[in-house]
Amino acid sequence: MKRILRHFVIDTFCLYLVSQLATGLEFAGGAKTFLLTGIAITTVSLIAKPIINILLLPINLVTFGLFRWVASSVVIYLATLLVPGFKVIAFYFSALSTKWIDIPQINLQGIGAFIGFSFLLSLTSSAIYWLIK
Repeated sequence: MKRILRHFVIDTFCLYLVSQLATGLEFAGGAKTFLLTGIAITTVSLIAKPIINILLLPINLVTFGLFRWVASSVVIYLATLLVPGFKVIAFYFSALSTKWIDIPQINLQGIGAFIGFSFLLSLTSSAIYWLIK
């Protein structure tokens, strides 16, 4: 139970961060839909993501694990099917320019939006899980 609660808190927090970094996620019911989406992403991640990773194991071995974002994009897609008010409309990231790094503006539609959000969600959740350990 403790593990499931930790996954829920981290996944929901990462979903919040991703929704603030890039626009295109729609939560029609407000906070209720947001929390339901967090529950859906947590349950799909704990149940379906290991199965998807096993199915994609040969591709992950060839690409040295760089193909793991596909499992996250499937998780986000399944969450859009499970939660009625949650939609992925587009992935729009406004440019980021700092002293050390410049990231250009990114605008993706359709399946590219799922890929963009899954990449960002995987990156943030991996960083938080790494910090916790």
